[in-house]
Amino acid sequence: MRVLLVGAGGVGTAITRIAARRDFLTHMTVADYDLSRAEKAVAALAEHGEHGGHGDRFSARRLDASDEEAVRRALVEDRCDVLLNATDPRFVMPLFQAALAAGTHYLDMAMSLSSPHTTHPYERCGVKLGDGQFELAGEWERSDRLALVGMGVEPGLSDVFARYAADELFDEIEEIGIRDGADLTVEGYDFAPSFSIWTTIEECLNPPVVYEKERGWFTTAPFSEPEVFDFPEGIGPVECVNVEHEEVLLIPRWVDARRVTFKYGLGDDFIAKLKVLHELGLDSTTEVTVPGRSGPVQVSPRDVVAACLPDPATLGDRMTGKTCAGTWVRGVKDGAVREVYLYHVVDNQWSMREYGSQAVVWQTAINPVVALELIADGVWTGTGVLGPEALPPRPFLDLLTAYGAPWGLREENPSE
Repeated sequence: MRVLLVGAGGVGTAITRIAARRDFLTHMTVADYDLSRAEKAVAALAEHGEHGGHGDRFSARRLDASDEEAVRRALVEDRCDVLLNATDPRFVMPLFQAALAAGTHYLDMAMSLSSPHTTHPYERCGVKLGDGQFELAGEWERSDRLALVGMGVEPGLSDVFARYAADELFDEIEEIGIRDGADLTVEGYDFAPSFSIWTTIEECLNPPVVYEKERGWFTTAPFSEPEVFDFPEGIGPVECVNVEHEEVLLIPRWVDARRVTFKYGLGDDFIAKLKVLHELGLDSTTEVTVPGRSGPVQVSPRDVVAACLPDPATLGDRMTGKTCAGTWVRGVKDGAVREVYLYHVVDNQWSMREYGSQAVVWQTAINPVVALELIADGVWTGTGVLGPEALPPRPFLDLLTAYGAPWGLREENPSE
């Protein structure tokens, strides 16, 4: 399989380190707007002997993710089978459309952006996450190509867990709730998000979406419905709140459940800082004019915030603790009430030692690589725009374990 990886940030770099150890990959072109980042990711593989014995399996090139035609040409020139999008959600649509135009498969970890309802933002959905992509589903089906969307850890592995629960653990599902929490700390920083602050602001300050079978999709106020969830492997209780996330838009399309939510363990301090950014207008993506040494310049306040904070990919050496992604499910099996939590935990010390990548980006990166291998081997097949829950879960979970990243299942109230 020949892959064009667009984005050589923390997640993209972790993808190269994971993929380099797998034989299914024939060649990966690592592309980034900043050529030096792409070259650095490739050079690091050679330094650590992770080319898998094939020094020509990775190459670097400069590519502007917003330039649809340039991306299409890159896919054709490098004879790629699939485009793997490791950029932030702003670039989903040009990359998605470039892959369609080039006749390749496509895979991403975050879906096309939403926009709130103009008059009732905390009651009704406006443009939902992924709407732009699903509008083109027919074209992808006619092209006989697969666009696998939301295939990171959340969304991604969490959706695989939901499908696995529906297939093997339950006869009826009352509620599916994605629950994400961590006990990570970063030495020397009072505020240093472990993932892209641009994406974090987008997720946390947009109106969260909730799904109910009788009502469909609707929205609530940010940080609504707080609950304390007890995370496994020593992380412990963390307060979680509603956050906008793709799983709520994906899971109901393929899994029958009466209610679907996504709740993130943010903490009071993190929420307070996000609220201040919002109140000051620093979460805005609309460019403003600011003075510069050579005259006025246009800049997005959110991009300024991101530039002022440390790059999450560089924090691994200062981070300690674990991160947990998982799917909580309540329903009925064989006539008895059942409640389970399917989860995946990564210890930052382990991921840094084994891959040189901090836990959050590594946990995100491993899942698209597993999916690519399943597609390359013909285990996962399909056409059109599909979420992870549209495909058989067991091969994915088995291969994830074979990668050295086992998952767990905790019975919350065993029927026996």
